[in-house]
Amino acid sequence: MANSRDAGLVKDESVLVTEAKAGSYEAFEDLVNRYEKKIYRLGLNLTGNPEDAEDMLQETFLKAFEHLPTFREDSRFYTWIVRIAINQGLMKLRKRRSSKEVQLDEPSNDDGDIMPREFADWRPNPEQELERTELEAILQDAARSLPMTFRTVFFLRDVEGLSTEETAELLNLSEGAVKARLFRARLRLREELSKTLKIKKDS
Repeated sequence: MANSRDAGLVKDESVLVTEAKAGSYEAFEDLVNRYEKKIYRLGLNLTGNPEDAEDMLQETFLKAFEHLPTFREDSRFYTWIVRIAINQGLMKLRKRRSSKEVQLDEPSNDDGDIMPREFADWRPNPEQELERTELEAILQDAARSLPMTFRTVFFLRDVEGLSTEETAELLNLSEGAVKARLFRARLRLREELSKTLKIKKDS
């Protein structure tokens, strides 16, 4: 049976948010500890740079602390800070690329009206030929090479495990747009991974 001290360690997110809003630094620190690894991983996946990911992590929680009084609790705190993190990551990428804007490589029907007839499995068949860790590294490199519009949806849905509805809310998209972008991201990854794995096999 858990003691009272243990029970205090597993406070509900909404309770921590309420306490943090009331001025409890300890409650906000608990929220940071709960989500900092996820936000750092998201930053690393979006920017591909550990220093940028670290900056993004710090800026995300600084902004969250600054704007906490205005946080409306009709959505999860985690969803809210992910939105802040994405904005910080996009700003970093814009600065890095200076005049280059993040754009789609091809026209797309974001509402998903025109979809390929078959839903291709993005995972490659030759997966068993490589060690799991090596395949994961190849997958991450391939995912980071996706256009930002596809990359963000892919990482939120397939890496962070957010629902279609949560992803749509975060990115101000329709659920159909999220599904269409995720489909295209998976399709591109399958093509890229198939080429990479074929090269490794032939070399």
